[in-house]
Amino acid sequence: MRTKLQRLGLIMLGVSLGVMISLNFSAVAQREALGPLPVEELRAFTEVFGRIKSDYVDPVEDKKLITEAITGMLAGLDPHSAYLDQDEFRELQVSTQGEFGGLGIEVGMEDGFVKVISPIDDSPASRAGIKAGDLIVKFDESSVKGMTLNDAVKRMRGKPNTPITLTIVRKGESKPIVVTLTRAVIKLQSVKSKLFEPGYAYFRVTQFQEHTGETLANAIQTVFKQNRGPMRGIVLDLRNDPGGLLNDAVAVSAAFLPKSLLVVYTDGRTEDAKMYLTASPENYLLGGVKKDYLANLPPAIKNVPMVVLVNSGSVSASEIVAGALQDHKRAVIMGTQTFGKGSVQTILPLGNGTAIKLTTARYYTPNGRSIQAKGIVPDIALDDGTSSDANLKLREADLIKHLTNDRAEDKAPVAVAPTGNTFNFTPAPRPKDVDEKDTKPEPGEVVAKSDYELSQAITFLKSRGAVRTGTN
Repeated sequence: MRTKLQRLGLIMLGVSLGVMISLNFSAVAQREALGPLPVEELRAFTEVFGRIKSDYVDPVEDKKLITEAITGMLAGLDPHSAYLDQDEFRELQVSTQGEFGGLGIEVGMEDGFVKVISPIDDSPASRAGIKAGDLIVKFDESSVKGMTLNDAVKRMRGKPNTPITLTIVRKGESKPIVVTLTRAVIKLQSVKSKLFEPGYAYFRVTQFQEHTGETLANAIQTVFKQNRGPMRGIVLDLRNDPGGLLNDAVAVSAAFLPKSLLVVYTDGRTEDAKMYLTASPENYLLGGVKKDYLANLPPAIKNVPMVVLVNSGSVSASEIVAGALQDHKRAVIMGTQTFGKGSVQTILPLGNGTAIKLTTARYYTPNGRSIQAKGIVPDIALDDGTSSDANLKLREADLIKHLTNDRAEDKAPVAVAPTGNTFNFTPAPRPKDVDEKDTKPEPGEVVAKSDYELSQAITFLKSRGAVRTGTN
């Protein structure tokens, strides 16, 4: 299994262009044999190429035409396949270390405009009040219409301390919102933790990066040592987590599950795309790491009652963790339906320093559920404070050319939670007229003064007493 996993290199599970797995994918030559070349289509391509070269109003370089053709070919597949030029590929590799320059927004494209998937915690975008679902229509004075996603990402990135003005269309607002942000070096703290009160621990995973599993293990040790009595409840917060590295998603799941339980499996057309990943060290210890950082966790971490908080900004790797803990009945999932990205992207480096990001597989929860275009449905639904109209909440199924769900009819972004997860708990209504600044953590703080979802999670855990959630 270790050999297979390490060959499957640079698997992408986040919507973000800045997330990848440092593994090694087998060469294209090792894949199944290609069929006969489509001669007629290639003839049409060369004719178009020739016409542009001879008749277009301005001269066009061959390199530009070929690059644009490759870009269009990949963009036409699904929202997550893409061509990465040398700069983009380099940024992609750097960003797995948890630091990159820009605004801190996970984005996609819709109708030719940039749509916000999720603002990243503690980023310029988050501090400026950018919200999931916002549609960016202008960068400074330039219209976004007609840009590729890669072009848009380049415009948002830049030198730290330089400004950029975004014009945003937000549903429910009568006129566009104009906001000026200052670019910054985005340093992502992938794990935040706190002993919320005696007996109740809070862990937040903001993104799945290199060392997220190890950082979480250290946070668990610290918080458990701070607690003087028995631990009575755990909250794992995956809200607005855009995903990230597969092995760290397995590690986070393994921290709370008994060893060797299935976390996730993937299926695609090639043998390398077929994986069966359990809560075992060989599936999360990569890159020469030999010491199992999960081996000495407090035994109670496997059975203390637990709530996982999710929302529509919980994407990909976040959904793997939530799905695994839900299927094994290890945790109660609370919040709103997740984004629904259940596909695997593989980074395939090319010989000229560029790469392609190609969708190569779908992933499935331990019970065989495909999350693609469906998402994880919480066991306990919470009011997220927005309109009840589902169309106002951006999810995978809203993206043009999204991959279909192969386990159910792809008609609407609705999934079904596992049977048996019903709880005699009625959430309190969301408080009205709460100052918006109180719903975000202050600088240096882990939780906000007024966090409705977290307060409901703690209330639920207290109502359960010392009852063990357990596993199958």
